[in-house]
Amino acid sequence: METTATTTLSTTAYAGFGQRLLALIIDSIVIGVLYMVVFVPLIAAIGIGVASEAENFDGNDPAAVGGLVGAAMGAMFMMMVVIYGIVILYYTLMESSKTQGSLGKMAMGIKVTDLEGNRISFGKALLRSFGKIISSMIMYIGYLMAAFTEKKQGLHDMIAGTLVMKK
Repeated sequence: METTATTTLSTTAYAGFGQRLLALIIDSIVIGVLYMVVFVPLIAAIGIGVASEAENFDGNDPAAVGGLVGAAMGAMFMMMVVIYGIVILYYTLMESSKTQGSLGKMAMGIKVTDLEGNRISFGKALLRSFGKIISSMIMYIGYLMAAFTEKKQGLHDMIAGTLVMKK
């Protein structure tokens, strides 16, 4: 007997909050490792540059101080771009792939679908990834919503029109 997306999307097929939380923890570990691979060389390069410039630094020169502050702010901004870039690319590429989920979701036996139970596009996965930033910026309330909504959707799922389903 062939099942359709409509019969597949029963209440028991939605991934529970606990499964999603464990998947998030696994993904956080994976992303942490990715950060280390990217940031250790980056921080080392910045440190070498700062050390070489520190020999000539004149703390009494306002232009030098302003340049140092500007360089530090620029470096912090670039690090934030890289951090969010890694997170967005990781989730977007993984959730729009044929696995339909990040490494954490695969480990938990869950997948991301559209509202009809189909694989999501890259664009929808990208929107969902940006929605996760919003979900986390509001003290993770966007994630917590998945524990209380009928279809177990977080704010980022509602924004992108997606579901997290058991495989």
